[in-house]
Amino acid sequence: MTTTSSLLDAYSEAVISAAERVSPSVVKIEVQQQGRRGGAGSGFIFTLDGFILTNSHVVHAASAIEVVLPDGERYQADRVGDDPDTDLAVVRITAPNLIPVTLGDSQAIRVGQLVIAIGNPYGFQASVTSGVVSALGRSLRSQTGRLIDNVIQTDAALNPGNSGGPLVTTAGEVIGVNTAIILPAQGICFATAINTAKFVAARLIKDGRIRRGYIGVAGQNAPLHRLLVRGHHLPVGTGIFVISVEQNSPAARAGVQEGDLIVALDGHPVPDIDALHRLLTDYQPGVRASLTILRGAEKLTLYIDPTLL
Repeated sequence: MTTTSSLLDAYSEAVISAAERVSPSVVKIEVQQQGRRGGAGSGFIFTLDGFILTNSHVVHAASAIEVVLPDGERYQADRVGDDPDTDLAVVRITAPNLIPVTLGDSQAIRVGQLVIAIGNPYGFQASVTSGVVSALGRSLRSQTGRLIDNVIQTDAALNPGNSGGPLVTTAGEVIGVNTAIILPAQGICFATAINTAKFVAARLIKDGRIRRGYIGVAGQNAPLHRLLVRGHHLPVGTGIFVISVEQNSPAARAGVQEGDLIVALDGHPVPDIDALHRLLTDYQPGVRASLTILRGAEKLTLYIDPTLL
């Protein structure tokens, strides 16, 4: 019979194993603003050649960025690019013997799954907290006012200095970038899904910025009833459930309503929010797009003019 102590030992071993695997990749980020000491946050190395993921709000207005590795070594960092709309940024250092994290798949995680939040707010030593995934597909408004979709909500305790650190599974795979805490609500914190972060980081490394087509909906990933999938010959079994439509937005002008399920854009399936973001990134201005939605049992095609931001 399993005892309470053995369960606790198993839980502890899972957290210890993940922390030991990921902590060598977690860094402290210190910034200066106009020659004065600014804020600080965390980040994590995700390539051997020194690319580091962190939060946009940590480095956005920085005039100088310094990265402190777990062994205490300090390096000046270059800001490769940042994306305030997803609160993600990439900086880079040149240093030997770097240890990158293993990036996981945020689509594979489940509510109730054990996760570990790791940060390096003080340098030299990582801080570790654990909890479970409380909800998936949340929307969180960024500092620019844009909604960050597909956000992971956890009850792993997080303080502001841990912002930008990784959220990891017990296997030590990064499935999110810790991005915010709701101060009045104890024990609630959020992470941008790593699948979103992978896409954003690749674009920032390539171009230094991201331009997006804006349509003005907030949504969450949702399964489609199999009768609808079969009846309408849909290639995928998931879509985006529209939670809200912003006034005077392209979606509002096109006739999108709350409760609609978006399943395709210009004939391309959109099984999740990440897929829609990819299709809207660098969307050509002035080009009208077809938006396929399910409204009740009916499949409709609306025509929308995304705005390039």
